[in-house]
Amino acid sequence: MSNRGTLILLVICGFFFTDSVGFGADLGVLDIIKLTKFVVEGIGKAWNIVDQRVDFSSIPIPILDKTEAKLFGKLDVITLKIDELAVNIEGAGTNTIAMVLHNLPDRVRLELRLNDLLKYMTQTDVNFRSFQRYTVHHNDFERLTLEDFARVVVGHDSNSVVNLIERIHTFVAPTGRGIADTGVLELLLKDLTEVEGDMLCNSKQSPQQVLYNLYNAIALTELKGYSMIQFSYMLLRLYNKGNFTTESQIMRQRFEERTNSAMEIVKKSMADASRQYWNCDPKRHIKGETYEEITQLLQGYVQNEVDLNPEGTCRENCAEYAYTKSHGCFGNQYCRQQRRCNGKILDCRYFDSDMWICPADPLSGRRYEYIEYENGRVLGRKQSCQHGTNKVDSWWRWLFWHCSYCFCLCDEQSSNSDRYVNMRPAISNLSSNMVVTGLRFVKKNRIIHIQIQEGKLLPRGNIDASTVRWVPVEDYKITDRKIYNGQDYHTFSWEKRAVDLDDLEADEGHVLTGVRFKEIGSHLNFEIFVTKFDFDSGKLINPTSTSVWKDNSNTDSSTTNPRKKVWLVTPDIPTRTTSPSIPTSKSDEYIELVNSDIDRDAAQTTVPFLDAQKLESLQPVPLSGAGIFHKGRKYFGGFITLKVMTYDYSRHIRAALSDEEVETN
Repeated sequence: MSNRGTLILLVICGFFFTDSVGFGADLGVLDIIKLTKFVVEGIGKAWNIVDQRVDFSSIPIPILDKTEAKLFGKLDVITLKIDELAVNIEGAGTNTIAMVLHNLPDRVRLELRLNDLLKYMTQTDVNFRSFQRYTVHHNDFERLTLEDFARVVVGHDSNSVVNLIERIHTFVAPTGRGIADTGVLELLLKDLTEVEGDMLCNSKQSPQQVLYNLYNAIALTELKGYSMIQFSYMLLRLYNKGNFTTESQIMRQRFEERTNSAMEIVKKSMADASRQYWNCDPKRHIKGETYEEITQLLQGYVQNEVDLNPEGTCRENCAEYAYTKSHGCFGNQYCRQQRRCNGKILDCRYFDSDMWICPADPLSGRRYEYIEYENGRVLGRKQSCQHGTNKVDSWWRWLFWHCSYCFCLCDEQSSNSDRYVNMRPAISNLSSNMVVTGLRFVKKNRIIHIQIQEGKLLPRGNIDASTVRWVPVEDYKITDRKIYNGQDYHTFSWEKRAVDLDDLEADEGHVLTGVRFKEIGSHLNFEIFVTKFDFDSGKLINPTSTSVWKDNSNTDSSTTNPRKKVWLVTPDIPTRTTSPSIPTSKSDEYIELVNSDIDRDAAQTTVPFLDAQKLESLQPVPLSGAGIFHKGRKYFGGFITLKVMTYDYSRHIRAALSDEEVETN
């Protein structure tokens, strides 16, 4: 059933709902386990209405009508409860199945089983829609119609509801014989582990969430089937078509067996599943929306040797100028026609004496579109030059000194260079019981921030969807008074351009409530803020005293297990690749911001970029951790990317039904 269809049914059934059942204030926190107990108990009470050992055929019609009305009224409440949870479950469950089918075309066994599973769940749902109409509008239907429906539900036909839910259960807990020797949850877990990133990031769910949402959809179908079966036996007994006590008890026993068996399987599968998720590349890269850049940190720059030393000589070669600055502009040379580098000039090299330079649009952030040397070498992509090329030639001073043009890197902190990262903490509203539910990179006032999404934590790991919002980032400029470098923000430079890549996770019983960056030496290091909470009540526990910052303070100079560097090999602009990005780093590594490749891009772009897409779940959930990693492709700069870890629900899963918790019929 679609979300829209579920909502329509909820509105229709809502007109018949009363608070007399005592659940009106609790609807927002119902989960599948709680609903299972409620349905079983409700059906037990419904049986009490018809479980009078009398001959219904001898009861006057008005009295029988009242009994019938009470029965339908009780069942109406049960179907409404199922519908209320279905609003939250069915969308995620159906999307999960569709996503798996789309991303796993080569896993034939799993694909076939998921297709069959979806078919049987759909058939059950079609029957349940009829069931809802009969329970809500039973006075409008003939008893023969209701009786026929009941017989279809509990019949021996292969498409009866009794047989459909048994088939559905075999997909979760197969008999171990024949082709179906492995359950769909176990097969899915294996495939989630094997797939190279695509499915993991496309699903907007962690693998554990995928398993849990699929199980919830199956369990909800099981509840629908069980409700229809018990209703049918009650109705047939009410119409004096038999006793059906034994049949009802057998169905109750099988329901408990199936439910608890499936619960054990999903608990094991979820415990083994990853809880991380991150964003795939978008269909189209849009600057400021899907990615952000650190601009002009290290940029290719052409300067003549005569201007690279204070004496104005040409006695050395370009390689001698590994760390210098521009000391002037000799004569009426090319230095008069380009924007001067007023910072550090680094790593100079010589390619050829004469060249044609195609200047870039000043608003593009580039200095050059391409450079073509007389020896045929081209730096960047040669194409039509909008502003016309400039011929630039080296020259001889007297007969002995050749004043060569060098190709260097410029590290200039200026209004053209966005090289700042916020170091102030971003923390959810702890006093309102808010926790972090999503993250993303944003740029404001030329400063990169991690923006948090927050939502109110509810009992049993639920999030109040109506409270979810993106918290505005700090609004300050580096030029404001009492704003300090190294305290409020970090400034990248040639000496300080490393970003630590880590997966950080909270201790058990804690949830993510904040993030920030700090400096460790020349590295920018990521931290998470975690707070202790009570799972059953959903309350943060003394957040001012139980909240702590967690980090990985290991460095690349540690004597034992130092951080490893992620190397970028001749990196081109990240958005130029047509292949989807894949993770290229592991936790406890680091990456340095560098210039793009000299030959591919004339070193005009700072890479990696930052993935600025919203990192949020299909349904808001509490998080237990976050991390930063690098994704990309070989020979491209890639993206520094955020990831999150969803809270581990597997440790809270237990048998849904027991003799102590649920009263028998």
